[in-house]
Amino acid sequence: MRYIRYAIYAAVLIVLTVICVANLQWVTLNTLPEGLARIPQLGWLAYSVDVPLFAVALGFLVLGWVLGEVFEWLREYKYRAEASAKKTEVRKLERQLKKTQAERDKDKDEVLAILDQAS
Repeated sequence: MRYIRYAIYAAVLIVLTVICVANLQWVTLNTLPEGLARIPQLGWLAYSVDVPLFAVALGFLVLGWVLGEVFEWLREYKYRAEASAKKTEVRKLERQLKKTQAERDKDKDEVLAILDQAS
């Protein structure tokens, strides 16, 4: 299974490399359309930067991946909280079990107590 994952990673890397080499031309990236940039209240938001086209594509790819991971992490919060509560409950029950076993075995011979715990 690990080799399949590595093969998929290699294929994706090759495809991304080919796309990057094919899109080396520079483009102007604007934060606002030209019409909105002329509005005085929005003029401070207008920025332009020249970047390679592949940087824009890879940047948005990474941004999408990060946002997907964040939303998935938020979606799984209830499951992590439930697992944490169950873990706490298991610890509490284990402590109670040890306490109960200690009370049960306090009058027994040590050898018999060890044999009861082993079974």
